[in-house]
Amino acid sequence: MGQEESHNEEMDLARIHELCVIFMKECPSGALHLHEFKKIFGVPSSSVEESLFIETIFNSFDTNKDNTLDFLEYVAALHLILGNLEDRLKWSFKMYDSDGNGRLDRTEVKRLVRILYKIKLHKTHISMTPSQICDRIFQLVDQNNDEITLLEFMEGAQKDEWVMDLLKLDVNATG
Repeated sequence: MGQEESHNEEMDLARIHELCVIFMKECPSGALHLHEFKKIFGVPSSSVEESLFIETIFNSFDTNKDNTLDFLEYVAALHLILGNLEDRLKWSFKMYDSDGNGRLDRTEVKRLVRILYKIKLHKTHISMTPSQICDRIFQLVDQNNDEITLLEFMEGAQKDEWVMDLLKLDVNATG
């Protein structure tokens, strides 16, 4: 068992080293700026909604608020984007909770739905307005008809595929 644990640590260290090499190749200054982040994720400069969405994501990873991502912030971002469902849902909730109170109110959910609607929902077969989508999310997820807690968010997303597809941050990197 100790040998297996050691092997996993070596793989993790090898993966971190690989990420470091890629990061330093792409960001020789040691810092990833917002415009580079947008380029990685293929966000066209003409799309206000997608740009705002990616800026919000970038800012959530910029933990020291220096307007750049250093290597550790970059690795943490990749871990969340590529990580397990539970981590991605927790992170998504944190992103949507714009006032940071630990609950999602209708205003926060409508803001999110409007952005997602402009980015990807208008391309799908959903014939609902952003307000109708918000109402449906609350109907499916909110258990006590007030605000959505992290627990309600996690449980609701995992038990309803429609909610899951809508709520989980699905960042599609192009490179």
